[in-house]
Amino acid sequence: MDLDFLTHTPFWIALGQIIIIDILLGGDNAVVIALACRKLPPEQRRKGIIYGTAGAIVLRIILIAFAMVLLALPFLKVVGAILLIWIGIKLIAPDDEGHDNIEGSDRLFAAIKTIIVADLVMSVDNVIAIAGAAQSSGEHQMLLIVLGLLISVPIIVWGSQLVITLMERFPMIIVAGGMLLGWIAGGMFVTDPVFVNTEKWLWMPKLGTTDAQGLADISRALYWSAHIGGALLVLALGKFIASRRPAAAAH
Repeated sequence: MDLDFLTHTPFWIALGQIIIIDILLGGDNAVVIALACRKLPPEQRRKGIIYGTAGAIVLRIILIAFAMVLLALPFLKVVGAILLIWIGIKLIAPDDEGHDNIEGSDRLFAAIKTIIVADLVMSVDNVIAIAGAAQSSGEHQMLLIVLGLLISVPIIVWGSQLVITLMERFPMIIVAGGMLLGWIAGGMFVTDPVFVNTEKWLWMPKLGTTDAQGLADISRALYWSAHIGGALLVLALGKFIASRRPAAAAH
C-alpha cells in the first residue's frame, strides 16, 4: 500500500478540518445521545450509546460517500457552499432551539433507533462540510472521512461535556468554527464544475480548468481569495445577525 500521502500536507490539513467540523457540529449529537439514553437502566445506557453511535457513524459514512459523488455534478458545490455559509452563520448566531422533541426510552432498541434517526436528520450540515473539506485534499478522500469520524466520535461522545465547557468559556472557538465552514464554502463555490469545466456549460464564466484527475485547477490568488472571502462573509453576517437579535427581543 502506498503511504506517500502521510507526508502530504493537504492530507493533514483536511484531516484537521474534518475533526474540528465533527466536534463543532457534533455537540448537538452528544446531547441527543444523552437524551435518548437517559431513561435506560445504567447497565444498558453504555450499550445504547455505543450501538447508537456506531449505527449513526455507518449511516453518515454512506451519506458522505454519496455526497462526494454528488459534488461532481453541476451547481451542487454552489448549493453546498451556500448551505455551509448558512450553517457557519448559525454557529456564530445560533437560534435558541432546544431538543424537546427527543424522547427518552427505557428500551434499548428504541433508544438506539432514536439516536440513529435523530443523527441522520441532523447530519446534513456535517455531511456537506466534511465532503467539502475532504475534496480539498485531492486524494484519499474516503480514508480522510473515516479517519476523521473515528477520531472525533470518541471526543464527542465521551468528551462532550469538556468540549461544551470549552466552547462556553472561549466563545472564539465557535466563531473560528463558523469561519472555518465559510473558508471551506469559498473553496467549494469557485471549484464547482460549471466554473472550471471548459468543455461544458460554456454560458458560465470560467474561473479555471480541470487537471488530469478531473479536479479543479484555479489560480493561487483566486484560491486564497475565495477561502478568505467565505470566512469573512460568515463572520460579518453572523456578527450582524447576532447584534440584531437582542434589539429585536427588546421590542
